[in-house]
Amino acid sequence: MAGEPIVRAKGISKTFSGVRVLNAVDFDIYAGEVHALVGENGAGKSTLVKVIAGVYSPVGGVLSLDGKEVSFRSPHAAREAGIALIHQEPLTFQDLNVTENLYLGHTRGRGRALINWPELHKKADELLESLNVRMRSRDPVRGMTIADQQMIEIASALSQNARVIIMDEPTAALSHGEVQNLFGMIRRLKDQGKAIVFIGHRLDEILEISDKITVLRDGSLVGECSRKDADQDKIVHMMINRTFKELIVKETAPIGDVVLETRGLSYPGDYENINIKVRRGEIVGMAGLVGAGRSEVASAVFGTQPAASGEIFIKGEKVTIKNPAMAMKKGIAMVSEDRARTGLLVAFSIKYNITFAILRKIASRFGFVQNRKEQELVNRYVKYLNIKMRDDNQRVKELSGGNQQKVVIAKWLLTESDVLILDEPTRGIDVGAKMEVYRLINELAKQGKAILMISSELPEIMQLSDRVYVMCDGNITAEFSRAELDGQKIMAAASTGRQRSEAS
Repeated sequence: MAGEPIVRAKGISKTFSGVRVLNAVDFDIYAGEVHALVGENGAGKSTLVKVIAGVYSPVGGVLSLDGKEVSFRSPHAAREAGIALIHQEPLTFQDLNVTENLYLGHTRGRGRALINWPELHKKADELLESLNVRMRSRDPVRGMTIADQQMIEIASALSQNARVIIMDEPTAALSHGEVQNLFGMIRRLKDQGKAIVFIGHRLDEILEISDKITVLRDGSLVGECSRKDADQDKIVHMMINRTFKELIVKETAPIGDVVLETRGLSYPGDYENINIKVRRGEIVGMAGLVGAGRSEVASAVFGTQPAASGEIFIKGEKVTIKNPAMAMKKGIAMVSEDRARTGLLVAFSIKYNITFAILRKIASRFGFVQNRKEQELVNRYVKYLNIKMRDDNQRVKELSGGNQQKVVIAKWLLTESDVLILDEPTRGIDVGAKMEVYRLINELAKQGKAILMISSELPEIMQLSDRVYVMCDGNITAEFSRAELDGQKIMAAASTGRQRSEAS
């Protein structure tokens, strides 16, 4: 890009407790450009942007702003210089309104003793309108979606004349529609000459929104390329030294009798007349757009939101499932879409999260947990799933997304269930962790598990599934055998309900 960068990071290094997490990394940020930063968890992405945003001080290298060397002692100092960091989890105050969140810390203006609230509300509304945001200045923040709270943080940065906006995994908790709204905002900011740094794991999103892509691996710079010269294979190869096709490998497993079957499963407004079968050793994909009803069907089978009508059969026997406890007794386990909210107790230890679903099985006849038996099981599954941790007393919230997902999977594997429902199993985890999850799914199929896999990532569906059901507007609109799988047909069935086929 012509001209000088707004921010130039040259040879940036950082250590924690003597461990080097950034090793002489170069990174330039230009006005009017979306610069994506990618790499596995632990590659150093968040550490690098936190150095740029004043959260951390580097132990080596030089940071320059507009060609002049700078050293930010705090995030506030970086904001004053025009650099704003938008975190994955918005740092909004729930009991304040939009204006109060927008101008928190700079409500009075220079030289003023009192806050002119009418003026701030007016400025806030003008700013929100310019960004094409639906909220208004006096709206309470409590109850807003993550997407809306991110918009408030972006607007707050702009209210302080930010020229560089760093977004750390902003799409991790957003629906497809919310992602597109965010991308619209990013494009408008780019057109205004703002510089955007975008950290993410979803390679399709990276390729859609970025102008330039920088890859880090183990704290070091691997390389940089422009969007026009990049594709998923190239990025994956830079990240883990493998191609995208090598990332998802389907292994053969013997397919047996039907373990899970639903007949006429319905819930008004969510889904209607759902008839599916999943056999032993079979990976059955469920494709569709967000809001198609896939997760709701999974919730019905697992009992978190029972169907209004229809029947569920396990190994040919009709069963009644009104709650997850009943599902577990029938041999059903479910890795939910939102692991932080419904899959884990993030403030508790890895050990407790792995074993709390089977505490009765490892308790003595007097009701006390048998510590040795618990430890043996935890050690076995930590090793089997390659969970990277300090020790098993470490709190789950301190783990990377991929390792958190492995803890959830370990918990359900210990229940020794016959049916495993995986709802977006690789959401929010990096490429390397995805590869390990794919390996595990294949391994579970070879062990004879009946697997129902819901995924919004078409490559996962195409590469791993033995059969695929497609949902659109609460209905199953197509069923494909592995031999019939075709990306265009799947997307047509997911978006228009056409391309029906029978594969059972």
